Amino acid sequence: MRIAKNEIPIKVNAPGAVARQKTDFGDATGYGKMGGEYFAIDAGTDIAPLLQGLEDDLCHAPHWGYLIRGKLTVSYQNGDAEDVSSGDLFFWPPGHTVKVGKDAEIILFSPQNEHTQVLDHINSKLGA
Repeated sequence: MRIAKNEIPIKVNAPGAVARQKTDFGDATGYGKMGGEYFAIDAGTDIAPLLQGLEDDLCHAPHWGYLIRGKLTVSYQNGDAEDVSSGDLFFWPPGHTVKVGKDAEIILFSPQNEHTQVLDHINSKLGA
């Protein structure tokens, strides 16, 4: 699920301040501590090969985030895919992979236990 900034409903509109809120934007119930993450990823990067060996060869950590710049395509376990562009807020449920179409800077908030396992797996694939 993604939403462009200008599509987020305005909740407060006062002189000098606008607050937008998208409710029901994912559910963190049962995940425990969250990690705040920043990624810079070059165009052409496809993380699918780095996820091989994980359950269903996919990332099973949910992510809430904001794409500062760039363009991504997120593919889901059910075969659906969506593009995420600069300025979009997004929620990616467990069971996804990502390909970068344009150099990207991304802010993620993820359950640290689940995502640390994925990042450790990626590092092992990279030989780090």
